[in-house]
Amino acid sequence: MYKKMLIPTDGSDFSSSVALAGVEFAKQIDAELVGIFVAPEFQYPIYVEVLPPNYPSDQEYQASMRKAGEAYLKVIQEAAQAAGLKFTGLVVFSDLTAQKIAHTAEELHCDLIFMGSHGRSGWGQLLLGSVTAKVLSTCQIPVLVHRIKKPAK
Repeated sequence: MYKKMLIPTDGSDFSSSVALAGVEFAKQIDAELVGIFVAPEFQYPIYVEVLPPNYPSDQEYQASMRKAGEAYLKVIQEAAQAAGLKFTGLVVFSDLTAQKIAHTAEELHCDLIFMGSHGRSGWGQLLLGSVTAKVLSTCQIPVLVHRIKKPAK
């Protein structure tokens, strides 16, 4: 069936829960895992000619985002190791998140993308929901969209 799965994460609690469900699914089918965190590219402020002293440099921004992405991916890595699955984690930079997810999956010869129906709360939830929709519409490989139901009160 599926031999190599890509699991995107944004670091939110929902995304981490989806990633853990992805690891469980991968364990059932004995699939290799690739975790990916897509960070937005560094943006210089367009409203000033000189960077404010507290504004990070491109290198500082990338280091900070790489550190955050590695922390988000560690959740998947630890679960994959506990399940006895091979895992590779990637932190990449792009403002075209959905396209980067789809391109990376194809480039690494993944045969399934396992991702959540939405992610962060508020505006971020809408944005990741649109990322999921864009991955579904642009990707040439199967995408399994996992929805976690909220517990009944």
